[in-house]
Amino acid sequence: MKELEKIYKALGNRRRLAIIKFLENQREASVSEITKYLKLSFRSTSKHLAVLRQLDIVDKEQRSLLVIYSLSQPTHPIVKQFLTLV
Repeated sequence: MKELEKIYKALGNRRRLAIIKFLENQREASVSEITKYLKLSFRSTSKHLAVLRQLDIVDKEQRSLLVIYSLSQPTHPIVKQFLTLV
């Protein structure tokens, strides 16, 4: 029940929802690309990504100097439901 509450809390933030929607469309993106899309600071974007990563909503992969994010597979059912609504 607590994990469900954390997921809903994470998805209740418009910036995090925008990140999820962006990653759904792009398949994967660097922190810089996400930052540019959101028009948000690198630090704030990284914090939002960390929240999503802790809940296994997004995956992180280090490629040389770049950190690439993508939606976790399989996508959590609640996240799938949210994606159909936004």
